[in-house]
This record gives sequence, structure tokens and C-alpha cells, in this order.
Amino acid sequence: MTKTLLLGLKADHFRHPLDLEATNTLKQLPGLDLMVRNLLGPLAEQFFYLNNIAASVLVGENQLPDLHKLLLEACKTLDLDPPQLYVQQHPVPNAYTFAMRGKQPFIVLHTSLIDMLTPEEIQAVIAHELGHLKCEHGVYLTPLNIIILAASLLPTWGTVIAQSLQETMLEWLRCAEFSCDRAALLATQNPRVVMSVLMKLAGGSPTLAPQLNLDAFIAQARAYDEISKTELGELLKSAQTAQLSHPVPVLRAREIDRWASSQAYQSLLQQPQIGYNEKAAPKGGWRNW
Repeated sequence: MTKTLLLGLKADHFRHPLDLEATNTLKQLPGLDLMVRNLLGPLAEQFFYLNNIAASVLVGENQLPDLHKLLLEACKTLDLDPPQLYVQQHPVPNAYTFAMRGKQPFIVLHTSLIDMLTPEEIQAVIAHELGHLKCEHGVYLTPLNIIILAASLLPTWGTVIAQSLQETMLEWLRCAEFSCDRAALLATQNPRVVMSVLMKLAGGSPTLAPQLNLDAFIAQARAYDEISKTELGELLKSAQTAQLSHPVPVLRAREIDRWASSQAYQSLLQQPQIGYNEKAAPKGGWRNW
């Protein structure tokens, strides 16, 4: 399938309104941006870099070239300079990114996640992480990633750390994930691929993944919507997600299902000043508005 390259794509072209609202709320927290850039940022950057170099594999033309190609294709479609991509041996399916403005950004994929996804789905995950870079979520992702990493390295402190997480920051992160799922859709231009990733994150494994039924999962996502029609259901849903860093997978799938059929999404693929066909693309270099 020939994809539309989103030349000149800006974050505000696809940012979820809840992300925008939550980000504006975070900006009201005094000193947060300054603390991250001047204190947490430099420390975290060095820590993650050393951890990646020591315990991960850096993807490139001569190292896992198929993954490298998926990265380059997603970056080209989203009009973004490629970050570093690492693969790390880990039993928990996950992916994350880190970037401060002006610094070398990177993405890390866990092997257990790669094991249960198709190449298209892996590209959707990469594009989701690219969405964090495109939206410049790094300022607020940094303290959260540090807290999550500390919890994994110091399990006995996990409960204490979880209790110290600010509700405002968790709410922002859940909203930010919706924007990044949209970036995954823009890169793959196939909503079923993105929803399939979410289905496998909810109940997949290398053994079960080929047996999962995406249409049944989409129907499950729509059933989740029905719960919101009662006051009690909405209250229970809020309580369920209050301490989560990500929205529940069925909700994310439902959001993608809706946005894929929206005029806003279709316009991004059709407007000539934003999108154009790969066959007509100029050769060489990156172009920006």
C-alpha cells in the first residue's frame, strides 16, 4: 500500500483535545519545566544512555536492518528526523522513548513485545513513540519515566513511589497516549493495525496472538462504551483508571476506531499542503514548512 507522506505535519494537526487540555493544566505547575531541564533531564539522559549502550542493541543499517527500515519509513511519513532505536531483552512487553529538546532522542523496544507483533504492528509501536517526540512530551515524560524506572529497580519502594505520583501528571499521560495512538495511525494508515497492537497488549502472547479476533475485540471496545451510559458505570471506570499511566486498551482502540472515520483524519491524508503521494515525493532531504 502506498502511504501518504505527511509533509510539514505538526503536532497540533493530530493532537487529541484531551492531551491539549491536560498539557495546559501541567504548564500551570510552577517550576516543573525548569526542574526537568536543569536537574532531572541531564541526569536522566546520561543514565538512560549508559543503560541502553550497556544492555541493549542499537538498531541500524547493519544491525537488525528490517527494524531500522520500519523506523525510517515511519519517520518519513510523519516528517520527523529519525531518533536512535534500541532493542532490549525484557519479559514485559513494552516500549518507551526519551528526549529533551536539542538532545539525541531514542526509542526502546522490549523483545517480548516484538515477539508477538507483525512488522506492521511493530511500526505502529515505533510511530506511537515517535508521537511523543513529535508532540514534545519529553518534559513531562522525564519525571514519570524516572519514577517508573526507580520502581522497577527498587521494588520495595514501588508502592511508595506509586502513591507519590501526582494525579495531574497521570491524567496528562493518559491523555497524551491518545495523541500518540493517532501518530501510529497516521504512520500505518490502517486503523486495524493499531487496534491489533492494543488487542495484543491486552491479552496477547507469542502463542495466543495469531488466534486473536480483532473484530471481536472491537465489539468489546464498543461494549465498554455502554458502561458510561450510567452514572455508576462512569464512576467505576474513573476509579479503575485513576492510578494507571495508560488508558485501558479497549478505550484506546475505540478512540482510534472513531478518529479513523473522522473528517479530521481524512483531511490530513487529502490536503495537498500537508499530504502527498510517495510516488510524487521529491528525492533526498527533509522538507519542512
